[in-house]
Parts: sequence; structure tokens; C-alpha cells
Amino acid sequence: MLNIIRAEHLKWRRTFIPKLAWIAPVFTLFLCAVLMGGGFFQSGSYNWWYTILLPGALSLVCSLALQKDAKLKYRGILALPFTPGTLWAGKIIACAYWLMAALLVFLTGVTAGGLLFGQTITLLGSLGGSILIFLTFLWQIPLCLFLAARLGLFAAVLLNLAGTILGVVQFDKGGLWDYIPYAITAKLMCPVLSILPNGLPVPADSPLRSTDMILPGTLVSLGWFAILFLLTTVWFRRQEAK
Repeated sequence: MLNIIRAEHLKWRRTFIPKLAWIAPVFTLFLCAVLMGGGFFQSGSYNWWYTILLPGALSLVCSLALQKDAKLKYRGILALPFTPGTLWAGKIIACAYWLMAALLVFLTGVTAGGLLFGQTITLLGSLGGSILIFLTFLWQIPLCLFLAARLGLFAAVLLNLAGTILGVVQFDKGGLWDYIPYAITAKLMCPVLSILPNGLPVPADSPLRSTDMILPGTLVSLGWFAILFLLTTVWFRRQEAK
């Protein structure tokens, strides 16, 4: 598996993917420093990050990671002495490494910015928020890889962004939305960062401050990741027969 992941990263060397791991978070931080700054820098950065810029960047990375292989109808990688399921898992893990790297760059920058502009989110809160974003974004990787393979780069990015925006708008509706993965990240950021997706603080008496939702929400997101991982792996195995 490590060899497959290394091979994926080697294919990325002359692409935009490695650069995007720092361009996306740095652009987010720069945008918020210019437009907001001061006491709103950290909260604004997080809101722009998980609601728009990270989903868009992750969709783009997944699409670019699949582009070359898709053009060759996966003949190049399916000829390797590995099962299709292992190859697909390697792509997903490689993209998960990219997600982790981007989050580490963002965490470093938003913490440094807090020291400069004024800390409104503690280091522990930022660390917890970044970990939860990672765990609740993993399911988007197999989905975006599949969408990119079936519909192309632009459709994958647009559909994932549209789902993210809808989830952010409906995140506090409860009911079925508690199980829609696009709404979960925004909901979990409320007790961890104490900010709503629109940048306003969560009211002190709001049920959204309850930490009881963190574990169930994380497990639901990881459940979606497992389901999408299995379904897309089955789909990819069928490419071998074509």
C-alpha cells in the first residue's frame, strides 16, 4: 500500500496538487486578514475555510488526481500487480494525506494570525476543530473521485460545492439533516469553535453549544466514508472488465 501511495504522490509532482496544499489555506488566511482582520480574523478564516474554500480545493485535488488515469481508462494502473480495490484505496489515502497537509498549514497560519490580530479561538479549540474537519471531510474523497470519473472535473467541483452550501444553510434544521454529511461539519464547529457558519458567535443558551453532538456526528460522517469507500471500490473493480 505504501508503494501505491508513493506512486500516486510521484504522479502529482508536476501537477497543481502539491501547491494547492498551501495555496488554498494561505489564500483563505490572506483573504480574511485583508477583509476582516482584528478580532474576526480567526472566526472568519474558519468559516471561509470549511464552508467554501476547503471543499472546493478538495474536489479539485480529487479530480486532478484521477484525470490522467481516467483519460487512459485506467489501463496504466490496472496493469499493475495489485488488485483494483487496493489501487483505489491508495488513491483515497493519498488524497487524505493532502487533506491533512492542507489542514496543518491552515492550523499553523490561523494560530499565528491569532497571535498577531488577537486570539479569539484557543489553540485547543483550533486543534479540535481541525481534527473534526479532517474526520468529517474524509467521505468527500471517494465521492469526489467518483464524480470526477463519471462527470468530469467541473461537475465534481460544482456538485460538491453546491452540496456543501446546502448543508451549511440547513445545518441546524435537525431531523434527517443530522444524517446528511454536508451539514455535519458546520454543526460540529458550533460547540468546538463557538461560532456559527455566518461568523456570528453561538448564543450562550443555544443547544448548538452542546458537545453531545460531536461523537454521533463524527461517527455518522465516518459511516458515510465507509459506505462510499465500499461502493466506489466495487465500481472501480468493474473498470477492470471494460
